[in-house]
Amino acid sequence: MYIRRVTRKNKNGTTTAYLQLAHNEWDPKAKYAKAKVIYSFGREEQVDSAVLERLAQSISRFLSPEAALKSKEKISDVAEFLFQSSKSIGGIWLFDQLWKKIGMDSILEEVFSSRQHTVDLERLIFTMVANRGLSPSSKLAMEEWVSEDVYIPGVKEVHSHQLYRAMDELLAVQSELEERVFHSVSDLLNLEVDLLYFDTTSSYFEVAPDEVPEDETFRKQGFSKDKRSDLVQTVIGLAVTREGIPIRVWSWPGNTMDMTVIEEVKKDLIGWKLGRVIQVADRGFSSEENLRILQRTGGHYIIGERMRSGKKDVEEALSKRGRFQKIRQNLQVKEAIIGNGEARKRYVIAYNPIEAKRDQAQREKIVETIEMKLSDLKQLPNEAHRKEACRLHAHGTYGKYIRQLKDGTLKLNKQAVRDAAKYDGKYLIRTSDDTLSLEDIALGYKQLLDVEDAFRTLKSTLRLRPMYHRLEDRIRSHVLISWLALLLVRIIEVETDETWEQLRKEMNRLHLGHFSTKDGDLYQRTTLTSKQRQTFAALGLETPPKVVDIQPKS
Repeated sequence: MYIRRVTRKNKNGTTTAYLQLAHNEWDPKAKYAKAKVIYSFGREEQVDSAVLERLAQSISRFLSPEAALKSKEKISDVAEFLFQSSKSIGGIWLFDQLWKKIGMDSILEEVFSSRQHTVDLERLIFTMVANRGLSPSSKLAMEEWVSEDVYIPGVKEVHSHQLYRAMDELLAVQSELEERVFHSVSDLLNLEVDLLYFDTTSSYFEVAPDEVPEDETFRKQGFSKDKRSDLVQTVIGLAVTREGIPIRVWSWPGNTMDMTVIEEVKKDLIGWKLGRVIQVADRGFSSEENLRILQRTGGHYIIGERMRSGKKDVEEALSKRGRFQKIRQNLQVKEAIIGNGEARKRYVIAYNPIEAKRDQAQREKIVETIEMKLSDLKQLPNEAHRKEACRLHAHGTYGKYIRQLKDGTLKLNKQAVRDAAKYDGKYLIRTSDDTLSLEDIALGYKQLLDVEDAFRTLKSTLRLRPMYHRLEDRIRSHVLISWLALLLVRIIEVETDETWEQLRKEMNRLHLGHFSTKDGDLYQRTTLTSKQRQTFAALGLETPPKVVDIQPKS
């Protein structure tokens, strides 16, 4: 359908033009399309242009912004576009599409439905989550970030007092929110939840203990996994699936002990239709006293053991004969049971051939460096050591492969090199759960790396700290928002098999340009790169349209 202009030549030699609304119909007899007039607007000079403009505007309501723009262009009068500004859109659009895909928008709208608010809490919370994932900042700095740096659908500006109010409201619905998010994410991603892994970390405040009020019960000193025992802190717990997706977060006072929280964690997850919750811990947690306390609360553990600890049980487990069983391309395991009855301990020796080659290559480089440094010393028997020799012998890496002879000279300790080779690509795991398969044990401890990586992401990429909040509720809400950002980040990483650090840089390069014309304002994105297209496709998300918005002048 189109508007056409037809002319008629008059007897006096003048020409009269008419405007008509027409469309083409196929004439089977003539075997070509003929124009059929639907409506005649009359003579061209008598047609009211306002009528045609209203018709064009009514049609534009049913077109995409890009198509509507093209319909406004005139061949004889092309509009002049003036560039006004540019904002990042790629990372925000990715987060927003994933946020909606897992149903976060509808979940928040429903949990807040009984509360009367003049602001859109869902959009405010999304804005804080997106900021944590893309460009972490304070709530005050977010005001400028939203207005000047990024395009957020449905959000033109925010105010810090609104963000703090949204944080308070979010904490009030934490339990319901976490459970609904879990079910939504597990259904969407088809997560395996028969076995969950749990670990804790700590996050400090840039506040000295003597600066904290005496009645403070949350920001406390305790065992710092950040090696900042001089500062007050909070303890944070994460439960993650086999795939490394964090499904729930906890925060406790800074003096909370790891082994005391398992019972609370298990109670909190009752009704979620989950399997077992296993405490996964690194080698620093493996004292017998810690493990006894943990089991008294009814919890089971998967924990790493130091292979060079000198413990009799560890030496016996490592010396057990038996073939390794291949459970993954680069993972082999074998079991070692030590002792009987109450003294029975279950160990698993895991072996990674690729890691073994890497360990060997690294040690060979160290040995080569040691031999070169020893040669440079030009030692003489019974000669006092120079500073270079003392430094080499005391070196943390080189020293363990060097021995001193009776005459005082330093030599390569070949026996130490051979002993170290026994541990190439291996790690020793201990568990209290006899029902776990070897695969679950080995992959469970390997999962600790994902949990620790999640904590690193929280602390560095998402900048969980420094925390400037003083009130316990605000601290808990800050951790909750950081968890929501981590959830989106880990889903993106798992589905794309890429690190968020790299993807974030790539996505933030996608910008939205603001152009103005005499007819209004146009918002058009830059051209998508192949990497950006692949990322959206891998997550099953729609890319932003070329023309995001058009705002005609009224």
